[in-house]
Amino acid sequence: MHIQMNDIYKAFGTNQVLEGVNFELQEGEVHALMGENGAGKSTMMNILTGLHKRDQGTIFIDGQETYFNNPKEAEQHGVAFIHQELNVWPDMTVLDNLFIGKELRSSLGFLKTKEMKALAKKQFEKLAVTIPLEQEAGLCSVGQQQMIEIAKALMTNAKVIIMDEPTAALTEREIEKLFDVIHTLRKEGVSIVYISHRMEEIFAICDRITVMRDGRTVDTKAIPDTSFDEVVRKMVGRELTDRFPARNPSPGEIILEVKHATRFGAFEDVSFSVKAGEIVGVSGLMGAGRTEIMRTLFGLDKLDAGDILINGKRVSIKNPGEAVRLGIGFITEDRKTEGLVLDFSIRDNIALPNLTSFSKNGLIDNKTEQEFVELLIKRLQIKTESSETNAKNLSGGNQQKVVIAKWIGIGPKVLILDEPTRGVDVGAKREIYQLMNELTDRGVAIIMVSSELPEVLGMSDRILVVHEGKISGELMKSEATQEKIMTFATGGQ
Repeated sequence: MHIQMNDIYKAFGTNQVLEGVNFELQEGEVHALMGENGAGKSTMMNILTGLHKRDQGTIFIDGQETYFNNPKEAEQHGVAFIHQELNVWPDMTVLDNLFIGKELRSSLGFLKTKEMKALAKKQFEKLAVTIPLEQEAGLCSVGQQQMIEIAKALMTNAKVIIMDEPTAALTEREIEKLFDVIHTLRKEGVSIVYISHRMEEIFAICDRITVMRDGRTVDTKAIPDTSFDEVVRKMVGRELTDRFPARNPSPGEIILEVKHATRFGAFEDVSFSVKAGEIVGVSGLMGAGRTEIMRTLFGLDKLDAGDILINGKRVSIKNPGEAVRLGIGFITEDRKTEGLVLDFSIRDNIALPNLTSFSKNGLIDNKTEQEFVELLIKRLQIKTESSETNAKNLSGGNQQKVVIAKWIGIGPKVLILDEPTRGVDVGAKREIYQLMNELTDRGVAIIMVSSELPEVLGMSDRILVVHEGKISGELMKSEATQEKIMTFATGGQ
């Protein structure tokens, strides 16, 4: 399938999102689409698949001027969109999720369950996925849910598949398998639009790249004809001299200490400490127990054994409220369901953990609250027309900045960052890294959980590696390499 989008314009109210975008997708190619958060990438693909109506411009599919009325119609014509934010129904089984709206029925209307299971198993085998079809989708990990979405798209026999940050929640093994599937699909003539902020993936898997900036197409090039630095320069409109800003840590006293912490079935005998002004990176394969440790530290899950000490004093953290009062902030890996109230404004989201700071005799001082929120919006360069904009209307990167602003506002002693730059563009990533440096300069102790090894190596002063619920290794920045981290992550010594 060949797609040509010419001079596409789109505005939401007074916000002009696309200004004359051009995009071409050839048959059987993997075409990267890159740009900062808010550049218009997802909006352009939503127009292609009929979720949004264009204001101006033309779309040709195989030479015919074509416009879809909705995503289902696009899917019926062979164009599938796997969104960054997963569309899994948590209370339904994996099998039901795979066939929702596309159930196989007999002439009498009965479900052909056996046939559906056979098709699902065949697709899972192709992806090397081992998820029980009868399991509730909500019990699956984020990575497993992503693979369900990919399988769902492939089962439509799509000729074009749009993948928006498809590997953000996948393990290295799942990523390798996905790349194998993409190679196979390309050989079969399927075209892939690959939206990602992971530069290494773009150069490993894609044939061509289109760069967008501020709602415009900047350039389209064959991958061999461009470079990492050129793509970054075109994305952000400026030079980014270093991917990771230099760190000059001078750690102080131990702020947080964990001794022999255990949560049955999740992790066991975990001990570590974090000093003021230090970034401790936490690495490991998905499912190793990294997030479970952090959730327990924040009081979201129960600690079955062991001790937590803040400034040398043993504390009991039974819920997030107690964690906040002790000066612990937690930026979760799932900003949509755990980090934000999507229907609340930016102001309400940022102010939420800080309401006592603006309250006097039970009443909120709106002026003080507004000044506080505006200061953080400006400091984190959150792109928005107003602090009253709903969080759900922001790009992924700007949503992440709102989550970070929310927890910076409490003036934390300890800040836990779980996948802080997932789905965030290269320019915004650097802004987050610089902010982390500023916080540690002020004496904040940071724990950073990340699946991106370059990020762990680039920003951590020390690195803890988790394997099957235990800390399998600890590395200083000077001795850490990707090979050593992966050795510990897979149970080696």
